Amino acid sequence: MEWKGRRQSDNIEDQRGAGPSMGGGNPFGRGSGGGFRIPMGGARRAGGGMSIGTIVFLVVIYFVFKMMGIDLLQVMGNGGQVSMPGFEQTESASRRSSPQEEETKAFMATVLAETEDTWSGIFKAAGETYEEPKMVLFSGSVQSACGFASAASGPFYCPGDHKVYLDMSFFDELANKFDAAGDFAQAYVVAHEVGHHVQNLTGILPRFNQQRQRMSEVEANQMSVRVELQADCYAGIWGKYTEQKGILERGDLEEALNAATQIGDDTLQKRMQGYVVPESFNHGTSEQRRRWFKRGFDSGRLDACNTFQGEP
Repeated sequence: MEWKGRRQSDNIEDQRGAGPSMGGGNPFGRGSGGGFRIPMGGARRAGGGMSIGTIVFLVVIYFVFKMMGIDLLQVMGNGGQVSMPGFEQTESASRRSSPQEEETKAFMATVLAETEDTWSGIFKAAGETYEEPKMVLFSGSVQSACGFASAASGPFYCPGDHKVYLDMSFFDELANKFDAAGDFAQAYVVAHEVGHHVQNLTGILPRFNQQRQRMSEVEANQMSVRVELQADCYAGIWGKYTEQKGILERGDLEEALNAATQIGDDTLQKRMQGYVVPESFNHGTSEQRRRWFKRGFDSGRLDACNTFQGEP
């Protein structure tokens, strides 16, 4: 994909370094609630006071740090932020990333901008205004309007805050664990989640979330498959518009189709547990995901993406 030099979206929120790394991956999963907290506050003696030995120890520690040029009293009054003499750490320094990570970030911003152009044009043609989503880049874990999520959730879209959440380390896993390398495979991931945003704007996601409360688990999974396949089809529509701009390179389409194949429910279950459980599918089989992306790519039309009629 010939992306360098093209417009980059301003709708990027970089929160990398804000959470602990938890690893793992579940492709295109959803944010989950919960999480573990570290109890605040230290242990105290039963009487609530400090012994003479403790006081002496604290005094010694104070003067040791004083000799190092650190005034603990000043630190306590500065919210606990410590700066070594000659090395004042800034937020940007604590989140310094590699050139490769910065290039991936630039690529994500470019892909997001391309989705903005595509869907703004489609909405405008229908007499509507497209609300651009934001993309949150995080590392390890993140708090969204949909709850706490770790890297194990995989990339996800939260309809509560209209944001796409992405831990960029997922792309390493996509290439190495799921055999889906390539920049257009990565672009497919973003376009799929933006497809969920389009569903949210058009009322599909709100209706699904409302109906799901009255469904059994199997019924909810079946409906989820249709929702996910439509997002794949919408990603294909974006791919079509990108092709028309002449920025796709040879092999790009195959990269996206391979990614759709590698993250099908049946392929993932075979890889992870050696057998498949069709009633637990909630994203679609490899064949379905590949077919619906290709349908959107070939047609470039929203009406070709009705996954809610007939067999998905």
